[in-house]
Parts: sequence; structure tokens; C-alpha cells
Amino acid sequence: MMMLSHLRALTPRMRFNYTKPIIDNTAFKLHYKVTVVLLLAFMLLVCGREYFGEHIKCLSDQGVPPHVIQTYCFFMATFTIVRHYNESLLEGGFLPHPGVGPILESDETIRHTYYQWVPFVLFIQAICFYIPHYIWKRKEGGRIRALVEGLQYASLALNEEDMKAGNIAVPSRKTIESRVELIKKDILLRLRITRAWSHWLISMEVLNLLHVMFQVWIINKFLHGSFMSLGLNVMSFRHWGDITNPLETVFPKVTKCVFHKYGPSGAIQQHDALCVMALNIIHEKIYVILWFWLLFLFITSLLAVVWRFLSFFMYRRSLKFNEMVFRHVSKSKFNPYNVINVVNGCEFGDWLFLYYLAKNMKSATFHELFRSVAEELEKRDMPFNTEADGNEEKGSEPILLGKVEYDDETLPLKDKRS
Repeated sequence: MMMLSHLRALTPRMRFNYTKPIIDNTAFKLHYKVTVVLLLAFMLLVCGREYFGEHIKCLSDQGVPPHVIQTYCFFMATFTIVRHYNESLLEGGFLPHPGVGPILESDETIRHTYYQWVPFVLFIQAICFYIPHYIWKRKEGGRIRALVEGLQYASLALNEEDMKAGNIAVPSRKTIESRVELIKKDILLRLRITRAWSHWLISMEVLNLLHVMFQVWIINKFLHGSFMSLGLNVMSFRHWGDITNPLETVFPKVTKCVFHKYGPSGAIQQHDALCVMALNIIHEKIYVILWFWLLFLFITSLLAVVWRFLSFFMYRRSLKFNEMVFRHVSKSKFNPYNVINVVNGCEFGDWLFLYYLAKNMKSATFHELFRSVAEELEKRDMPFNTEADGNEEKGSEPILLGKVEYDDETLPLKDKRS
């Protein structure tokens, strides 16, 4: 019952809280929400002795007490013999268990030590998958929340004064206008800070992709090079229940152990033991599921990074791309001239920050903010100027004037200097 209570404690982490501001994408959430919960659930499952009994049970002769040989074999590891994985001998009934039989000095053996470390490795992996999200939360600093707070119910703003219905605060039209003006000023006066925000987000998304690859490599080392092809071997194996199951090599159910002790005369006596690895039936399921999950996570993370870099190359080259992206998140149509003004006045980091503002604001409110930002940027020759006196900031880039060309459309812009 204790394990079930722990599993129930993990379920809140699986819930997607729609009241919190969105500061990352779905692929990012798969890392720190789903994967972390999955790994912690596996760890609790492995530790649930009340359901699966002892991790190891060993059978030996009467010369060694059972609890001694079991403790010894658990800490000193067990082994199987490569020669006794011979399929013809197994199918002929000459060997009762894959990898178990008489041992010769020249025999190659496979030592199985991973089962001692599985709970610890799963817990450390869960921490590792959460670290990029923790870093991102610290670097993000709650800026999105600070800007959009109080605008969740902007679509209900019908009165001239703020209202409160229970725990819900409904802003007035005047409050919304002031909030939009405040967000606009924050965006225009802190463009370089906005870029740092976006750079950290992209860095953590790339880190997630590299981290998945690193975790696959670590698990492969942990399972002595058997993890890379584990899922493929399972999919290619169709004779379930047959003794040639490929998982028997990686997760054997019966193994051997040799215990040495001194006899009455002082000579060293060797005691062979057969050990039943009860928990390996759980281990094999865990790592097969992890193989498929990490493959899915790698593909999802790769697509997220590809989309981010595609956005970087497309946001200034295609008007339709910008309209499609902002319409997707805000469900409203944007004036093409406003889109051009914003794109010309922003770098990719600023554009990405606006995209996440759109994901966190009501459609009408963001549309008003977008129009206001576009009009303000149209008035500026130097949109990257953050000085109050209008002096040009060192290293800033001038806004593109005259005619702005896109791959899919060309629209004229009024040159203010003419």
C-alpha cells in the first residue's frame, strides 16, 4: 500500500496546469513532466518488494546457509555462460535454463551487476531530466507571468471598473488598455533582455535533445552495450514464450553464482548456486518501455529544434509564415503592414518572445498589443535604441525601410526619411 500511496503522490505532476503561463513547448514538457514521472514510477516499482518479493533467491547445497549465499550473490553479482545460450541445446532439453550449465575454465561469462543499481540510476535519470527545466525557470525569472498577470479574463471585460467574482478578477477596459501599454513599453525598452530570454529557451531545447542522446548512451553502457538494439530485438522476436527470447541474454531469470569458503581442513571449498532473479521480469519491461519512450522523445525533441531553426530562417523571409504562426496561437487575422513593421523592428529573440506572449494572452488583447507595438516601431528609425534621449545604442541595427521583400510577397513601406 505504501507504493500505491507514492504513485498517487506523483499523479499531480502529470497534470497540465492551464492557469500557469506557458514558457515552453510540448516537447519540453515531455522531458520534465512525463519522463520524470515515468522514471520515478519505475523506481518505486523496482523497490516494491511487497508485490514482487526478494530481488534474488539462491539455491545451494547444505554447506552454506541460504541467507548467506543470497546476500553474497546479490552484492558480488551473478553470471551466465555464453556457451549455454546455444539454441539447439535449449530446444532439445539438454539445458534447463538459458546461460546456465557446467562451467569450464575457458568459458566466456556475462556478469550481471546492473540489478544492484537500477533504483539509483532511475532516480538520478529523473533528476537529470528535470535539470534543464529548472535552469530555464531560473533564467526566465517569471517575466511572462509578470506581464500577462491579470489578463487571463480579458475577454470578459465589459465594465468600466474592475470586478471580482469569487477568486476570479475581471479587469475593466481601462485596466486592459493600461496593461497593454505597459507590456508594449516593456517590450520596446528591454529588447536586448528579451533576446537573452529567448536565447536561454533555445539553448535549453537543444540541451534537451543532447541530453536524450546522452541518456541512451549511458543506459547502453549500464546494460553492457545491449540497450541500443533492445527494442529492435524485441520487435523482431515473434515467438513469445519460447526459450530463445532475446531478453534472456540481457535480463536472465536464472543465473549462476559461486561461493568460496574454507572447509574443516582449511582447504577452499567451492559452492555453486542457482539464483532466481525475480525482479528481472520487471527490469526487462522497464527498459523495453524506456527504449521506445526515449526514441519517441528523441524524435519529438529533434522536431522541436528543427522547427525552432526553421522559424529563425523563415520569420523574416515569409509574410505568410508570420501570419500563420501568430494566427495559430492567437486565432485572429493580422494586418500585413503591422506584421512587417514588427518583423523589421525585432530580431528573432524579440519575435519569439512575442510568440510566447501570444500563447499566454487572449486573442483580442494580443491583437491590440501587436498593433500598438507595430505602430510604435514604425515611428522609429532605430528600434533597438533603449536610451530615453534617443541616442543610438552601440551595436544596434537600423530598421529596414523602403521596400521589404519576402519570398512569398512584397509590400511597400513608407520611408519616413523621405
